[in-house]
Amino acid sequence: MGIFDRLSTLIRSNINDLINSAEDPEKMLNQLIADMNGQLVKAKQQVAAAIADEKRLRDQADSEYKQSQLWEERAMFAVNQGNDELAKQALLRQAQHGEHGSEIEATWASQRGETEKLKQSLRDLAEKIEEAKRKKNLLLARQRRNEAQKRIQATMSSLNEKSAFEAFARMEERIEHNERQLKAAQEIDEEVGGDRLAGEFKLLERSAGTTNADTKLLALKAKMGVALPPGAASVSKQLGAGASAAPAPPAALSAGKSEAAAAAPNAGPQKHPTEEELLAEFEELERHQG
Repeated sequence: MGIFDRLSTLIRSNINDLINSAEDPEKMLNQLIADMNGQLVKAKQQVAAAIADEKRLRDQADSEYKQSQLWEERAMFAVNQGNDELAKQALLRQAQHGEHGSEIEATWASQRGETEKLKQSLRDLAEKIEEAKRKKNLLLARQRRNEAQKRIQATMSSLNEKSAFEAFARMEERIEHNERQLKAAQEIDEEVGGDRLAGEFKLLERSAGTTNADTKLLALKAKMGVALPPGAASVSKQLGAGASAAPAPPAALSAGKSEAAAAAPNAGPQKHPTEEELLAEFEELERHQG
C-alpha cells in the first residue's frame, strides 16, 4: 500500500468516526480540516524523504561512474609503464564500478518516476484540502439555514389556533368593548349632566371662529389688492374703518348667534387642521407654484 493510499484510508476512517459521533457540524468540519492538514504535513515529510533517496541514488551512480573512469585512467597509466598485468586488474575494477553505476542509475530512474508521482499526489492532496476548506463554509451556511428553518417550523407548529392568535382576538374584543362602554358613559353624562348645552356652545364658538377667519381673509385680500367678490366689498370697507366702526347692536348679535346655533347642528363640528397639516398644504402649494 502506497503512502497516499494509507493516508486516504486513515482520513476516511477519521471522517467516519467523526460523522458517527458528531454533535456539532462546525466542530466536526474544523476537526476534519485539522486532520487533513496534519496528514498533509506527514505526506510532505514522506515525499521529502523519497526525494532525498532519489538524490542519494543519483549521487551513488555518479560516484560509481567516476570510479570507473578513474580505474580506466589507471589502466592506461599501467600500460604506459609496461605493466599489463596491473592494467588488467585496473580494467576489471573499472568494469565493476561501471556495472554498479548502471544498476544504481536504473534504480534511480525508477525512484525518480515514483517521486514525481508522489509530488503530483501531494499537490492533488493540497488542492483537495483547499477545496474542503472552501466547501466547509458552504456546508456551515447550509447547516445554519437548516437549523433556522427547523426553529421557524417548531415555532409555527407551537402557534396553533387555540394559543397566541386567540389571545390576540380576545384582547381586541375586550378593547373594543371598553371603547363602547366609554362612549356610552359619555353620552349618558351629556344627557344627564347638561353637557349637551355646553357642546352646543362649543359649536357656536367654532362657527364664530370660522367667521372671524373669513373676515381676516377678506382683510388680507384687500391689503394685497386682490379683487374681492361682489358681496365682500362692504365687509372690506368696514374692516378698513378699523376701531371707529360701531359695534354691532345686541339684537344683531343675538340674531347672528341664533342663526349660527340653527346652522351648527346641520353643518356639524368643523375640524380645524393642525399646524403640521397646514405646513404640508403650504409646501404642496409652493411646489405647484415652482
